[in-house]
Amino acid sequence: MNAPHPPKVAGIDSTVPSPAHTVAPAPVAPDTPPAPPPGAPGALLQDRLAGWVSDLTTLHELTERLARTDALADALTELLRAGAALVGARRGLVVLEPGDGLGPATTIGLGLARADLGHIETVPRSAMAYGRILDGLPDGDGEIAEPDLFAEDGLDPRHREVAARLGYAASYALPLASDGAGRLGAAVWLYDEPAEPVERQRHLVGLYARYATEHLARLVEVERTRACMATMAEELLPSRLPRVAGVQLAARHRTGPHGGGDWYDALPLPDAALGLAVGSVTGSGPSAVAAMGRLRASLRAYAVMEGEDPVAVLSDLELLLRLTEPARSATALFAYCEPALRKITLAGAGHCPPLLVGERRTEFVETSVSAPLGMLACWEAPSVELQAEAGETVLLYTDGLLHRTGDATDRAFARLHAAAAGVPRALRHDPDAIADHVLRTVLPDGLDAADSDEDVVLLAARFE
Repeated sequence: MNAPHPPKVAGIDSTVPSPAHTVAPAPVAPDTPPAPPPGAPGALLQDRLAGWVSDLTTLHELTERLARTDALADALTELLRAGAALVGARRGLVVLEPGDGLGPATTIGLGLARADLGHIETVPRSAMAYGRILDGLPDGDGEIAEPDLFAEDGLDPRHREVAARLGYAASYALPLASDGAGRLGAAVWLYDEPAEPVERQRHLVGLYARYATEHLARLVEVERTRACMATMAEELLPSRLPRVAGVQLAARHRTGPHGGGDWYDALPLPDAALGLAVGSVTGSGPSAVAAMGRLRASLRAYAVMEGEDPVAVLSDLELLLRLTEPARSATALFAYCEPALRKITLAGAGHCPPLLVGERRTEFVETSVSAPLGMLACWEAPSVELQAEAGETVLLYTDGLLHRTGDATDRAFARLHAAAAGVPRALRHDPDAIADHVLRTVLPDGLDAADSDEDVVLLAARFE
């Protein structure tokens, strides 16, 4: 007796032998019930289950992409893209405006240029869906669908004008809020023609928005912490550089996202002298920023009392650090400058050597090898004297400038030397221009402004 002939499935003839590398399909038992015909309750259930699986897969992929964003602007952009795909729109905007008023506040568009966002912002907030959501106006506590803007009798004239100018005819808005995070903002998607999302699309984008709100809340807290740390670090550094005859000063400071301990200082001293200092405290975060502030304040006091002897200044600083914060170390460099003579006496504790930039020379200052402060029972290193020529600039910097390059130490030093030697002749009279040129050359493509665990300090002193 012949074996039963298996039925055809999805247009594939089951009698065709399977490839050798696959397992042969199991024969179908004679009593297996036939597949339900199209339109039967079983087929409808299968279609519905398949739809649910597809929706869950889509949500999983979109939330995974959102979870991989670790910057607030990137997360907002991803939210707009995912929402546009879910509701079938092409453009949109998200307005971030936390209800507690602590910021950050921003507006990001999808398919909208900055000028387009500017036109939208000229519309009265109460006439825009995001404005009603953010300001808690009537009908602003949930989703707002406007399927045909130009068919609405009460449409604000300015809104009508902007919509016609930008070419959108409908919108769909959702609040970005949760019980834990409160109100963070609102997202609006724009349609080129009259339209609105169907119930299934609204359900999916609502689920996605709830997840996105929690993710955004975490990134908002991170952004606030970064801003707070940057403000603290900046407030602990000089608010302005002093004006001293015979020398021009410029400084650049880039703080990492966690707040670091790199610092600089420039202070007038008795007898028309000038003290210059740069340094770095180990660690990051609030404790490093606080330690940096204490160390800088202490160095200022020692410099006023005995600044003409940089070794004594750093020795006192090392003793203070060892007695008050024995678990912390720091690098520092202090230079006692006599602008009238263009004479510099400096000492360093585990710090990078200064770089002298002039018309006829670009060279690192040879300083003695020394340990960082707090590393030895008693720190001591000889000082170095430097005679600058008229028009020459001395660059003091922290090792974050070298580390951000991602190169080995010798290559990073070579890159810094080449950047300083390549300063155009027309810029050499301006220390601000020199500092900017060196930063852009050593750290190209925005590396000087990008988030990094390394702080950057660059202090330029040009002698006349």
